[in-house]
Amino acid sequence: METVSHHGRVTAYRRVNREAGPGCCFVHGSGGTGRVWNGQLKLAGRTPLSMVDLSGHGESEDVDADPGYQTLSAYADDVLAVRDRTDDRILVGTSLGAAVVLHLCIDRNVDVDGIVLTGAGARLGVLDDLLTWLERDFDRAIEFLHEPGRFLRTEDPDVVSRSKSTLVETGRTVTQRDFLTCHEFDVREQLDAVDVPALVVYGSDDRLTPPWYHQHLAEMIPESTLVEIEDAAHLAMIDRPDAFNSVLAEFIDSIGD
Repeated sequence: METVSHHGRVTAYRRVNREAGPGCCFVHGSGGTGRVWNGQLKLAGRTPLSMVDLSGHGESEDVDADPGYQTLSAYADDVLAVRDRTDDRILVGTSLGAAVVLHLCIDRNVDVDGIVLTGAGARLGVLDDLLTWLERDFDRAIEFLHEPGRFLRTEDPDVVSRSKSTLVETGRTVTQRDFLTCHEFDVREQLDAVDVPALVVYGSDDRLTPPWYHQHLAEMIPESTLVEIEDAAHLAMIDRPDAFNSVLAEFIDSIGD
């Protein structure tokens, strides 16, 4: 892992730089780490890759931030620090990570050539029951998120176990902060401010951010492409890595032309 220091903390990221290309900076979702993108490492033969651990996740130092805009802004600082170090030209975000990417485009006018949004939405309201479990019964929250069609469609025990273990490692406090930040996120009236090409990718069976969330994004972002990944849920990049990579590779090539 490589690191970058900024705003009094250290952010860790995995860098794979084998080929020339626009470069992709990947941003994970709530309770996750950059490891959620391991299935995309095959794309290193096409372009440099950076997988960020947001503050308080994986190997990155935590930040003292209240849930909501303050946390979203801190996570955006993490991504900007990595992007400035690597000069990656494409930002790829899933779920909370997609919210960070949208925030960077809308509020920070980030200098990139394209964005990829998956498991995403212009608003990311969280079920009241899940918010309660995140506060009082973290184990129940983890089980709920791993019911089929939520985080994952696959029931492969190794894949599900790794995903659950990541939430446990991140811990209740940070994971709850992430979901509360999602719950406050709402850019429905600002999507026309996204002024770079956007690839919007969704899993056909995603019950957390269903297809119509993504259809709305694609309708409202001026220059966007909408793609469905069949037989995938919220984390389509894990459920169907080859299909996801094929779509992403085509987008990378279009940016690099």
